[in-house]
Amino acid sequence: MTPATTSPGTPAPATTGRAFPVIAGFLLCIFAIGTAELLVGGLLPEIAGTLHVSVAGAGQLVTAYALGVVIGGPLITVLTARMPRKGLVLGLVALFVAGSLVSAAATSYGLLVVSRVLAALSQGTLFAISMVVVTTVVPPERAGRAIAIVVSGLTIATVLGVPLGALLGRAFGWRTPFLAVALVAVAGGVVLAVAMPRTPAPITGARSELRVLRRRPVLLAITTTAIGFAGVGTVLTYLMPLLTQVSGFSAGVASALLLAYGVGSLLGNFAAGRLTDVSPTMTVRAVFLGLTVILAVLPFAVVWQPGAIVAVLAFGLLATATIAPLQGLILRHAADAPTLSVAVNVSGFNLANALGSALGGGIVAAGALRWNGLAGAALALAGLGLSWLAASRAAATPQEA
Repeated sequence: MTPATTSPGTPAPATTGRAFPVIAGFLLCIFAIGTAELLVGGLLPEIAGTLHVSVAGAGQLVTAYALGVVIGGPLITVLTARMPRKGLVLGLVALFVAGSLVSAAATSYGLLVVSRVLAALSQGTLFAISMVVVTTVVPPERAGRAIAIVVSGLTIATVLGVPLGALLGRAFGWRTPFLAVALVAVAGGVVLAVAMPRTPAPITGARSELRVLRRRPVLLAITTTAIGFAGVGTVLTYLMPLLTQVSGFSAGVASALLLAYGVGSLLGNFAAGRLTDVSPTMTVRAVFLGLTVILAVLPFAVVWQPGAIVAVLAFGLLATATIAPLQGLILRHAADAPTLSVAVNVSGFNLANALGSALGGGIVAAGALRWNGLAGAALALAGLGLSWLAASRAAATPQEA
């Protein structure tokens, strides 16, 4: 892999002695952001009851946050392209903390929607900068692993942060979890304020970022994210009812399997990070091939409980293993001005979740819950094809890459 370790748009390499606190600071921030993104789903009845809206109306808070990420990430990245990275990172953390505190204090549904969008505006750019910065504080051969560690903040948020947030909300009120994620983000911001090196403002501006974004390998890699990762969302969103209604597991056993899925995702993400350091192209192809196979087999495995357990564990190992190599491909082909491309790729993951959930919901509404895996397999297969096309385009235009 050839990560974006030195470029006009990124910080100069820091001493590797700073690597641990910088990575840890970003990990805390990404964990807080990932928890906040999914937190509302576990608190819908409490929020709906307090603010006197329907559960479906409260659910639109998730949509508002997602739109804030999809639209705000690229927009904020373009507008801040010339800002020094450290000051921008701390400003984005402060923006997220402010949004979370307003959420905790919101006395009306409208104010809560605004606060959610405010917090979401920081996510895309902060995530993108974290992906770029962590590759500058480690040797090039460890860049994929550094990315995977930061990305693991999202998985840990899913496995640990969201369930803990739901417990806090039920015990002390739904406002408490928003205060908790704000405190975690503050902790991450303090670590970054101390450890992250100060660098001059990037000499690449919005034009450079937009020019790099238009490169065919970059656009193909982002499209790979938006389409290929949607295969995960098609199944994951409806995995709980699949396990209880089709496999016949009790709710308790199904919840345990979801926890096992999350642990598997964490392990798969770290493994993919190591493999990304060897070859992001081959890693992303292998992961999408594995996803295609396991998703195609899933509808036939879930009717037999031992088969369902094996399939869910395999699915967990592969589900988030696409993130590190896809980000690695972006950094490889957008090395001279990568931030906007990575931010758009973050939006691509959110679009993939929305596309997968919508497609899976349509299949479930048609009474075909068991067969969601086939639709997911088709999307993963499309991602595999796009990854091949992206690599071939990059090989055809080596100077551009």
